Amino acid sequence: MKIKTIKCQPFNDQKPGTSGLRKKVDVFKAPHYLATFVQSIFATLPASQNQSLLVGGDGRYFNNEAIQIIYKMAIANGFKNIFIAKHGFLSTPAASHLIRKYKLDGGIILSASHNPGGPKGDFGVKFNINNGGPAPESFTSKVYEISKTITQYQIADVPDLDIKSVAITQTGNIKLNVIDTVNDYADLMEHLFDFDLIKSLFNSGLFSMVFDAMHAITGPYAKEILINRLGASDETVINGDPLPDFGGGHPDPNLVYAEELVTIMNHAIQAPDMGAASDGDGDRNMVLGRQFFVTPSDSLAIMAANAHLLPGYQAGISGVARSMPTSMAVDRVAESRGIECYETPTGWKYFGNLLDEGLISLCGEESFGTGSDHIREKDGLWAVLFWLNLIAIKKQSIANIVQQHWQVFGRNYYSRHDYENVDMDKAQTIFNRIEQQLPVLEKKCFGDYCVAQADNFSYRDPVDHSVTENQGLRIIFTDNSRIIFRISGTGTEGATLRIYYEKYQRPDGDLLQDSQSSLSELFAIAEQLGQIKQISGRSQPDVIT
Repeated sequence: MKIKTIKCQPFNDQKPGTSGLRKKVDVFKAPHYLATFVQSIFATLPASQNQSLLVGGDGRYFNNEAIQIIYKMAIANGFKNIFIAKHGFLSTPAASHLIRKYKLDGGIILSASHNPGGPKGDFGVKFNINNGGPAPESFTSKVYEISKTITQYQIADVPDLDIKSVAITQTGNIKLNVIDTVNDYADLMEHLFDFDLIKSLFNSGLFSMVFDAMHAITGPYAKEILINRLGASDETVINGDPLPDFGGGHPDPNLVYAEELVTIMNHAIQAPDMGAASDGDGDRNMVLGRQFFVTPSDSLAIMAANAHLLPGYQAGISGVARSMPTSMAVDRVAESRGIECYETPTGWKYFGNLLDEGLISLCGEESFGTGSDHIREKDGLWAVLFWLNLIAIKKQSIANIVQQHWQVFGRNYYSRHDYENVDMDKAQTIFNRIEQQLPVLEKKCFGDYCVAQADNFSYRDPVDHSVTENQGLRIIFTDNSRIIFRISGTGTEGATLRIYYEKYQRPDGDLLQDSQSSLSELFAIAEQLGQIKQISGRSQPDVIT
């Protein structure tokens, strides 16, 4: 077998974000671009951790071409046991599970998550370490440093691998495993949840559901679990075939981009009992009842309050964690249960140490991500199955389950406003304007809202004591209402300015207000501080959740 050394020039734009490196497809297809980044990943790994590797992606445009390049580079870089997803299809949660199950040294996941696909869309490369979770910042920083000086990469001169069928091929001391990732993942879900009880729910004839796979990666997984194993009708899964351009849609499970599902669930008479969706790589989720939206923050809190009812969590949960912008609804559950609640920066990698040390069992982010200690990623289908199991146990509608939770713990009125593809300079101007005001905001009042704390959030990891700074501007009021400003790093064009609003209502108060109306005074304060409309040129957010 011939190993070729290819000369190349370093690129100056390969700094990974919170979820790996994301660029336009054309950027990754440029000569040597993908290869230099992958070689930088391999060069960062210790010599003891380049023996086994998992490779796959969400099926977006350029997915399978990239897989062929990476598998050949893996051979050239000394990997002896290489696992490749059949058809190239690999959800992010399944990747985390497989890395852990087969005790692999890591995995390369090809995805730009919820970003659009197709020839003009986005592509991404993320490395997950041997615990199944995203590589920590200490690792990705080294990758970036190597990428700035790299001058060559290694690739094996071998034919493309047939990934259409499950097969094991031995070439010398190299073992190539083309695997079906769906059954392994489905088996794990069957261990965590009461499939017999959920199956009886579907068989009762009194319950109906629609799951929107958004022509993304969860289609095959949802069909196997919901239809084949749980007995749901074939019509339960819509948009279930993964397509390179996600059918021309935006694979982000929110109230704007999952428009077809939202329309179905808002039908006054014929709406199913439950609607759900997942994103491009399968790690996000949205849960809907009839004309009822479950916020991700409420979903996490309700999971924490009810986990002990489900087979995989009957022993109880050790603790919970949420990203800083996620509402404090789960904090109240943790306090009532006498367990710790950790507040971390945005990015699933920050939950890894807490999970590995057994400090938490459940975690979540307001950006439609929830998960548990079964893997080291957020998990869209897992969240959907959690809700199905809970409905089967409680025999109540989704709206009733949520509203009863509010009657016990109170309600955190919450909303996120996204201004997408804002010119980076304008987004930074808004952000800087607010940050400059932080030192003088404390004790300042805006009508009935008086500021108790104003800062740029920093986090000290309780396990490795690493410090992560500049994670979002927080304005916290004396009644624990909050306004948070962040510039998101998950897009490939311009910037997404995200503003989060939260206000708590006690159980004996009005729990059924419209969120946007309830938070309107906080909207006005944010506009006063940031002059968002004037600077951005936007009259309203692009996405409201």
